[in-house]
Amino acid sequence: MTDNVVLHVSDVDKRFGGLQALGDVDLSIKEGKTHAIIGPNGAGKSTLLNVCVGRIKPDRGAVVFDGEVITGKTPHEINQLGIARVFQTPEIFPDLELIENVMMPVLSKRDGSFKFAPFASLRKQGEVREQAEHILEDVGLAASMDTIAASLSRGDKRRLELAMCLVQNPRLLLLDEPTAGMARHDTNTTIELLQKIKSRGMTKVIIEHDMHVVFSLADYISVLAQGRIIAEGTPEEVKNNPKVKEAYLGEAAEEE
Repeated sequence: MTDNVVLHVSDVDKRFGGLQALGDVDLSIKEGKTHAIIGPNGAGKSTLLNVCVGRIKPDRGAVVFDGEVITGKTPHEINQLGIARVFQTPEIFPDLELIENVMMPVLSKRDGSFKFAPFASLRKQGEVREQAEHILEDVGLAASMDTIAASLSRGDKRRLELAMCLVQNPRLLLLDEPTAGMARHDTNTTIELLQKIKSRGMTKVIIEHDMHVVFSLADYISVLAQGRIIAEGTPEEVKNNPKVKEAYLGEAAEEE
């Protein structure tokens, strides 16, 4: 692990009409760390991730990844540089088997585009399939690799999407509420999985409302409120910050 900054968000502003979604956001993500971004609903967390992956262009400011300005690049170009994202609602191929879902991103990066037909040809990609099998084993879905993805539970769909990101071996993994809507058992399973990934040194940014998840995983936390960062620090520093308690954590901070 190092103190190298992998991603830097510099003075980013974004408005939607009269709504200031982000204001003067300045954020640095260090290599090998798990950086959580928390805040109340409407704070601008998902907007910030959308700016980072090229889905939204900021009105002002820049995003720098591994020393390169990526503001203005397309999501596909940013993904090719080494940033992968897990969405709030799983973005999977529901009519395909799990193994096919996990093979798709690898083939996309290798060939430059998704190849939708014929799927029989995907099965001949031995090296890619073997890689996908290993990832499915890592996320606990190996036994279901030939199952159609639409039949999975919500928790397993989240794990499948995570596998689709991990198989790309990203330099930076962005997770937008990875445990949203999960039962406690699935949440704990996801925490264990992300802790395993953390031990391998992958850099991660996590947006999450569940403070148990945040304090179990984060090395550093930034707190957004009304589109602005109001506090940053270690989990302990954030937990004990009066401004954060007032704006967001409240009693939840005392219960952890």
